[in-house]
Amino acid sequence: MSLTVPTPHINAQKGDFAKTVLMPGDPLRAKYIAETYLENVKQVTSVRNVLGFTGTYKGKEVSVMASGMGIPSISIYSYELFEGYGVENIIRVGTAGAMNKDLKIGDIVVGMGACTNSAVIKESGLKGFAPIADYNLLHTLCLVAEKHETKVKVGNLFSSDLFYGSGEDFVQKWSSVGTLAVEMEAAGLYLNAAKLGKKALAICTISDSLVTGEATTSEQRQTSFNEMMILALETAISL
Repeated sequence: MSLTVPTPHINAQKGDFAKTVLMPGDPLRAKYIAETYLENVKQVTSVRNVLGFTGTYKGKEVSVMASGMGIPSISIYSYELFEGYGVENIIRVGTAGAMNKDLKIGDIVVGMGACTNSAVIKESGLKGFAPIADYNLLHTLCLVAEKHETKVKVGNLFSSDLFYGSGEDFVQKWSSVGTLAVEMEAAGLYLNAAKLGKKALAICTISDSLVTGEATTSEQRQTSFNEMMILALETAISL
C-alpha cells in the first residue's frame, strides 16, 4: 500500500521524523521523554492526541511518538512511520507484567521474540510466523546496557490482545516455557518491521507482577522508568 504524507493518522510533514523513533504506548510518556531528554524539540504530530516529537539527544536526531494500546494501534502507527515517513528503526519503550518469579518491579526486559494470541499473524497470511526483534538493534542495546552497567533480561515476551480474562493457567503455562512478561504491542511491531524490511525492538520495564500481584500507579508508569528511556536513547544514537 502506497502512502502519501500526511498519512491518515499522522499529520507530520515529510522529513519531520528521524530515522529512529522511540515508541511508548502513552502519549504523555512520549511528551515526558521529549521534554526531559531531547533538545531543540518540535512537536510534529497530534492527531487524536497521539503525540509525536523530534529533537536531538547528544547532538543526534531522535524522534519519539506514542503507539496507543494494543497490536491494532501500534500496527497502524508503525506502518505509517515505516512506509510513509521513511523511519528505519522503531524501539518500543513500554511496560510489561512479569510472569517470571525472579523479575521485580522496575526490572528491564528486552523482547528477543514476541509470542501472541492475536489474530494479526493469521490475518496477515503468515500463519505460523514467529515475530522476532532485529538482531542489530538487540545486540546494540545489550552493548549499551553493559557499558552503562544496566541490567537487562533478554527473552520472549507475550503480546496479548487481552488485558483482562486471560485464564487462570495463563501465567503458569507461558512462564513454564521461559516467557518473561506480558505486554500488548511487540508482536505487531515486529511483524510490520519484518514485512517492510525495517528494524524493531521492544524494551519494557516491569510495572506489575502477575506472580506476586505488585503494581505501580499510572503516574509512576508515565514518568518514572528513566533507566529504560536512557537505555533506548543511547541505543538510538549508537546505530
